[in-house]
Amino acid sequence: MGRILFLIGIGLGGAAVLIALGVWQVQRLGWKQAVLADITARISAEPVALPDDPDPVADKYLPVAVTGTYAPEAIYVLVSQKQIGAGYRVISPLVTDAGRRVLVDRGFVRVDDRDAVTTPAEPVRITGNLHWPDEIDSYTPEPDLGANIWFARDLPAMAQSLNTEPLLIVARETSQSGGPVTPLPVDTAGIPNDHLQYAITWFSLALIWVAMTAVFALRGSRRRPERPNS
Repeated sequence: MGRILFLIGIGLGGAAVLIALGVWQVQRLGWKQAVLADITARISAEPVALPDDPDPVADKYLPVAVTGTYAPEAIYVLVSQKQIGAGYRVISPLVTDAGRRVLVDRGFVRVDDRDAVTTPAEPVRITGNLHWPDEIDSYTPEPDLGANIWFARDLPAMAQSLNTEPLLIVARETSQSGGPVTPLPVDTAGIPNDHLQYAITWFSLALIWVAMTAVFALRGSRRRPERPNS
């Protein structure tokens, strides 16, 4: 009997821990959904003029509208699009009407269409969002400068390469076409939100733990006592 009670205690204790972890993930899910809703609202808000001194934290995702002229240089950042395949983000310098030189993520172009990318000579009006991408880690390869292929949006390095402010506008709409380039606006798709899957995992483990405890306890209660030697 003592062994069975011990198994039940272990089972209930383990299940309680697993259930608590599942509840915590449900709470985290609610928090993350609120964060994503706030980011979505900020992204789609009414655009404003380009700030003089934007803050990477306070002004991240800030919608802006700016008019200027593209410089002819460009950086091509290798990316992949679902159901489309490999391509590049086209990053170009924009000289604004106020004389500032900033970076614009013009959008996506297929690998095979890179040579068809054009730079509009006329002034262009861009509506987009300020962004400070966090895409660099220890595994990110160095850019292939000879082929002009970058493997992440390294904002300081891109700004240095194209002689601009370290400020990136990700275009949502533009008044001029740049050939086959399609805007790839900022959204929340790249922000991980796996809390529901984690919660389901913890609750499932709790159910399995309780079931296994019940099986072992049932087997222990049915075990026949050994007969004493005669």
